[in-house]
Amino acid sequence: MPSRMGWFLVGFFGAIALIAIGGYLFISAGGVPMATSAAPLPLERTIARMALHASFKAAQDDKDPLPVTDANLTAGATVFHDYCAVCHGTPGAKPDAIAAGMFPDPPQLLQSRDMVTDDPEGITHWVVTNGIRLSGMPAFAKTLSDTQRWQVTMLVAHADKLPPPALTIVSSSSPCAR
Repeated sequence: MPSRMGWFLVGFFGAIALIAIGGYLFISAGGVPMATSAAPLPLERTIARMALHASFKAAQDDKDPLPVTDANLTAGATVFHDYCAVCHGTPGAKPDAIAAGMFPDPPQLLQSRDMVTDDPEGITHWVVTNGIRLSGMPAFAKTLSDTQRWQVTMLVAHADKLPPPALTIVSSSSPCAR
């Protein structure tokens, strides 16, 4: 006759196996909605936020090596216009059709409610460089130079006080506007 510890271990590993089998059956039967229009699963936002914060923790103290100048902000505005505006919007405009169909909703980085002007520069640069898995945010490490990634980081970090030339560039329609 098995000991109490033996029965405990049988029960423990049996429960783990049942959870794994149940999870597999739930997923394979379509229990995890993959449509961007579907409501998030319980705890989905919390788990995703925890994983994201753990991923960029080391980058939060990185500082933009470029000086904040009108030239760098204008260059960042051009990068933003060409690569980011289709999802992250332009000042005062409603989100484009592409952004409206995404889940989670991409922040409208040039609208006051979604600005990241108080976020650490290193985190914004990390996101631009690496992207965010399962969110629609692509990685630009292979597309943009490090200077361009820091320039667009600078732009969104100073989105509340852009010089007129940069504001003119980001205010024009995004390349994929309706």
